[in-house]
Amino acid sequence: MIQNKIAIIYDFDGTLTPKTMQEYTLLPKLGITSKSFWAGIMKETKETGAETMMVYMRHLLDSAIEKNIKISKNEFYKMGKDIKYYQGVNEWFKNIDKYVEKKSNGEIKIYHYIISAGHLEILEGVSIKKFIKKIFASEYYYNSKKHAVFPKIVITDTTKTQYIFRINKGKELLSQSINKHMPETKRPIPFDNMIYMGDGLTDVPSMALLKTKGGHSIAVYQNKLKEQVRISKNLLNANRVDFIAPADYRVNSELHEKTCLLLDYVIAKIRYALKLKI
Repeated sequence: MIQNKIAIIYDFDGTLTPKTMQEYTLLPKLGITSKSFWAGIMKETKETGAETMMVYMRHLLDSAIEKNIKISKNEFYKMGKDIKYYQGVNEWFKNIDKYVEKKSNGEIKIYHYIISAGHLEILEGVSIKKFIKKIFASEYYYNSKKHAVFPKIVITDTTKTQYIFRINKGKELLSQSINKHMPETKRPIPFDNMIYMGDGLTDVPSMALLKTKGGHSIAVYQNKLKEQVRISKNLLNANRVDFIAPADYRVNSELHEKTCLLLDYVIAKIRYALKLKI
């Protein structure tokens, strides 16, 4: 197999957007403040030992029932248009694609993925979806009236790593098992051809996995949020990431420069391997 593919894998909330997707969409619709909503979730999680995302998804449904609001898949989809991104995100994917094409003389392909604990139903409606090869995210089950009734798929900090393996093995459908052994040389996108981009501690399992497998990671942050800056610096010092940078996706930004530096390294490695096989 010619392993000439690169994957950039993005977290969503806080990585591509300044706020969580819920703060742009569901919480305003339900008339709930972010602070009080998350305080209730964290209180229950602490008291019961429950998984945070399971509690969160149930709380949303409970709040909707209390307010007699039916949440349908179509409503979720329409909410996607309300998402606000960091500067440069809308142009980022095309710019990176062009960079890789030019740098590799068209020999290497690049794919963009999103792995998020947020709602797949909302992410299906976002403006950047056309640039993304595959989105992995949490989902609800819908009844015959197409209303959300309970969580069907829940993605957490640690289960995100499953989807990195799916990308690595080319088994992107959840119906496809990833447990069967596959030789490294047969995997469509090797781990060392991957770059993971995240914004905090929830991304550590994914970052750690790639670092141990020879892949790469970048932590982004908002300059004005001192806690985010501190967390990113700690990730760098702990060797969880290759680089940290402000979440500015415009051409010639620090983030663009450092991403291209990693791409240069991966492209050179792939081209060297391809020449050896000729």
